[in-house]
Amino acid sequence: MASFTIPQKIYHGPGSLENLKQVTGKKALIVIGGGSMKRLGFLDKTINLLQEAGISSVVFEGVEADPSVETVMRGVELCNRENPDLIVGLGGCSAIDAAKAMWVFYEYPDATFGEITAPFTIKPLRNKARFVAIPSTSGTGTEATCVAVITDTAKGIKHPLVSYEICPDIAIVDGELAKSMPADITANTGMDALSHDVEAVVAALASTYSDTMALRSIRTIFDTLPQACANGEDMAARQAMHDASCMAGMAFSNAILGIIHSISHQIGGMFGVPHGRANAILMPNVIRFNSRATDKYELMAKELGKETAEEFATEVEKLRRTVGIEDSFKAYGMTPEAWQEKLDAMVTNALADPCTGTNPRQPSEEEMKQIFECCFNGEVVTF
Repeated sequence: MASFTIPQKIYHGPGSLENLKQVTGKKALIVIGGGSMKRLGFLDKTINLLQEAGISSVVFEGVEADPSVETVMRGVELCNRENPDLIVGLGGCSAIDAAKAMWVFYEYPDATFGEITAPFTIKPLRNKARFVAIPSTSGTGTEATCVAVITDTAKGIKHPLVSYEICPDIAIVDGELAKSMPADITANTGMDALSHDVEAVVAALASTYSDTMALRSIRTIFDTLPQACANGEDMAARQAMHDASCMAGMAFSNAILGIIHSISHQIGGMFGVPHGRANAILMPNVIRFNSRATDKYELMAKELGKETAEEFATEVEKLRRTVGIEDSFKAYGMTPEAWQEKLDAMVTNALADPCTGTNPRQPSEEEMKQIFECCFNGEVVTF
């Protein structure tokens, strides 16, 4: 029997942050990142709106771009002192992902990180708190997903935590919060959302529900991402990308992902490449590799007025170029020496990544290595 899990409530549209006044609770822990939400006034606005609802707030700030286990545990210490009944992830995906992990360890203080990295092993939540996600970037869709990515900095590995328990209770998808994103981050996050759509459509657990959301999101991203990159003040484009990202999140959260993410997790963990940028470099070649096992890329091609998987991969390359993303990791600036030094470990870890299991074509070790190499050099996958 299939299911489809999404937040209980999604508020969306410019100004939808105001819906925080409808939330119930006594005390909120608000988790933010490097300071943009504070600098732009959205943190104060969130605190004030919660106060109107009779909810006091405490703030955890300073979540890094790739949230670490150490940062999560510092947040848990604050939770344990303050005992919030509402956790609010406010800002980029890093802040929301870190808040999700804090939520788990707040409810289960005796759990260890190793115990929750296997998919769907997180125990039932909402015994102490509910979760509100308010994204400021249009990429991961984490406000509507069962996923959080936490980095083990000592090992250089990104661990995706996967459980429907960590799907937020409330998502607020307000494009006003994304207006300040620079063009490069807009490009990276937009291509990340596209990769979620592309993988969701062909993933093992894809359904009519996830396909419908993903295909609409694909069309929206191709139509609006270039404009959002060119003019960040275009609120129609900003809101369209915010909505597309959320739809992509709901799609992949239920269909799961594939080897674009298996590979990207390793490259991001080892080299610090922004996740969406890595996905954009990987996406066309993974499409080509997987097209031998599924004809569903033709559905995506039709959204763009094309017919074949190769035509779709080419359109992804054109969009990537339009928004200023390189066509290879070598062009990004990695050296062959550093790449070769870490290649075998990345291949091993990618094969073991949970996302590999739901990819439509299971790569051998040699095939996985070839995909890494082609994407490093900017060569086309033909196997």
